[in-house]
Order: sequence, then C-alpha cells, then structure tokens
Amino acid sequence: MHLATALVRMGHRVGALDLDLRQRSFGRYIENRLAFVAREGLDLPSPEYRELPEADPAVLAPGENPYDHRLSAAVAELDPICDFVVIDCPGSHTRLSQVAHSLADTLITPLNDSFIDFDLLARIDPETSKVTGPSIYSEMVWSARQLRARAGLKPIDWIVLRNRMGAQQAHNKRKVGEALDQLSKRIGFRVAPGFSERVIFRELFPRGMTLLDLRDLGVENLNISNVAARQELRDLVRMLNLPGVEVDF
Repeated sequence: MHLATALVRMGHRVGALDLDLRQRSFGRYIENRLAFVAREGLDLPSPEYRELPEADPAVLAPGENPYDHRLSAAVAELDPICDFVVIDCPGSHTRLSQVAHSLADTLITPLNDSFIDFDLLARIDPETSKVTGPSIYSEMVWSARQLRARAGLKPIDWIVLRNRMGAQQAHNKRKVGEALDQLSKRIGFRVAPGFSERVIFRELFPRGMTLLDLRDLGVENLNISNVAARQELRDLVRMLNLPGVEVDF
C-alpha cells in the first residue's frame, strides 16, 4: 500500500489488484482510503483498484483456467491506463499467485525477520546454519522465471524485503541476515534493507492512510519513528530501480 501510494504521489498512474480473494487486506486498505477521502472531503492521490471480473464460462477457451482468464482480463483493463500495476498475492500457493508471479517484472517478497519465514525460501542445516536447498516458494519463483524465459520476456527482478525488523541487533537477526546474503547469491535475488516493526503501520489501516499522507491530515511535525519509516520507504523505492521513477518524497 505504501509503495502504490508513493508511486501515485510521484505522479505515476498506478493500478492495484488483490489476489487474496478471502482476506483482501490490500483491497480493503484501498477501499478504506476511498471511503475516508470521500467522507472528509479530501483530495488525495490513490491507486486505481480493480476487483477481478467474474469469468463467463461461455467465453472461456477449451481447457482455459477461469482464474487465468480473470487475472488476464483485470490486467488488460489496467494496462492501457497505468504506468505500474501493483499486485498483492496471498501467502499461500494458489493458481492466481503462480500466474501473477510469471507476469511480474519486479517481485517483492516481504519476509518476517525469522527463520520460520525463511523456511519458505530455503532449508537450513540446524547445526551449521548453511543453506541446504531451495524451498517451496523459491521453486514457484523459479517456475515463473522459466515461463518468462520461454515467452522471451525479461527476467524477474526479485527483491526480498526484510519485514518487521526489531530495533535490537539480536543474534537471530544477524543469523537471518547472513543466511539471506548466502541464499541471494545462490538463487538470484536482491536483499532490501527492510521495514522495522512500527505501530503506525497498523494504526493507518482503518482510514486507508499511509505515512505519506500525514501532513495532509494536519500532522506537521513527524516523530522520529515516522521520519525513519519514511526513509525506509524511500530506500525501498530507490532500490527497485523502476523505469522513470525518481524519488521525491
């Protein structure tokens, strides 16, 4: 949500899709934003959110997966009017998630700063902390890369974002960092500096706001935590190296 809002605020046209059809946190976040803006009479830039259209069985090609059709239709609707389309995928392995990964020019994988989440990327030797092999999510990304290669598309720029990082330089935090650095060289992703654990992120959801909207809400003096969080967002946007994007917030 912060990435989509940052891009819109920088003048880019941004589409948004939420493929977690049960939880819909991203979609709900944008709906909360639009409702709050309308209620308060504000004029704040927002991404163009679309629901996945239903697939009419009559228009499906023989053997065509209805989820593939729904996602393709949504992307086709946004593509002509948007510079970027931000797609939020569910944490589970679904058909929609598989297809979305194959569409991605840039893939951002938020990873909570623990070996529990790391296990989705790779298996670790418990004695040596050495990476012994890729895990289920890495294999899905590999499959998406293979599909793109066969289609003649450019490779996915894969970024793993360390998320909900604690303030303390704990032993486990250092170990996770070392394991990520080792794995990045092995399976080909870049490691983003990460987002720290901050209460402000959870507080903003009900109104659909982001850190970038605080001054529009009358907050003139940001506290140290908010300033640091804005810097983390700047660092992420810069690291993405998106075409035509110059960070100016």
